[in-house]
Amino acid sequence: MSVLETERMSAITPADTKQQIVDFMTGFTVETTPGTAAKTPDYRQLLRPGTTVAVTFLPGTDFADTVATCLRLRGEGFEPAPHFAARSFPSFDAFSEGLKRVVGEAGVEHVVALGGAVPQPLGPFDSSMALMETGLFDQHGIRKIGVAGHPEGSPDIREEDVTAALLWKNAFAERTGAALYVATQFCFESAPIIAWDRAIQAEGNRLPIKIGVPGLATLKTLLNHARNCGIGASMNFLVRQARNVAKLMTVNAPDKLVLDLARYAATDPNCGIAGVHMYPLGGLKKSANWSYAVVDGAFELKKADKGFEVTRPIE
Repeated sequence: MSVLETERMSAITPADTKQQIVDFMTGFTVETTPGTAAKTPDYRQLLRPGTTVAVTFLPGTDFADTVATCLRLRGEGFEPAPHFAARSFPSFDAFSEGLKRVVGEAGVEHVVALGGAVPQPLGPFDSSMALMETGLFDQHGIRKIGVAGHPEGSPDIREEDVTAALLWKNAFAERTGAALYVATQFCFESAPIIAWDRAIQAEGNRLPIKIGVPGLATLKTLLNHARNCGIGASMNFLVRQARNVAKLMTVNAPDKLVLDLARYAATDPNCGIAGVHMYPLGGLKKSANWSYAVVDGAFELKKADKGFEVTRPIE
């Protein structure tokens, strides 16, 4: 940290820090699965009106379930943002029809375009870029597109390919005027995220970033989440995320991560991080209650920069 940065940090009061955290969490988005939807009587009991809710399209599942979840979310007053996993579409027509349905039936204007965790494509698309190149998102009036970011690298893609893909997406946004942003998988520590943000900025990224933050999951809710993803997908999730699963069982709340990133976003004018995407991981009620408590300022800072603690029940 430079002398100038040290002086700027020392001038920040606890009230300033609290406001930085509130600002950073305000407008957070959240994720759900069709499996979770089937077990949720009413999302209005958990989320505030207008919240953007990403809806997964998991390997081996039917996109019709994603469509149905989007339709329900729209009816309950939320902004659905369905995942379009390129490698899981068996044909161009399947992609086109799925997009047509979420737009026509659920009024979708925001999607998340991903490659998808399928080793071999089931159809003609091998990446989110292939989906975007069709021009169908624009033709159907999609106004915002989330694309994947990998602060800790990707087990499926070489580092140089990750960099090339991000630069391609920046160029696509520039030449088409598409409102793209980067959404990352959930992370636990701020230092690697900040280093990654600075690195991709140096490489030419200009897309805003929503950092994935892990919700308040217990072992029970995590296992239920994995079960809702289907047998194959749940095993894949648990194996691929083994290190993060272990951390989830020892981290009570992501307060330290949020504090560090909020401070970074507020004090570094070159920061590319624009907000939070919350992964409930089966614990939607608890994760939402915690997030709204933070947005409302119902928390107190811990001593010695150790994070913060919400001051109202989150059960």
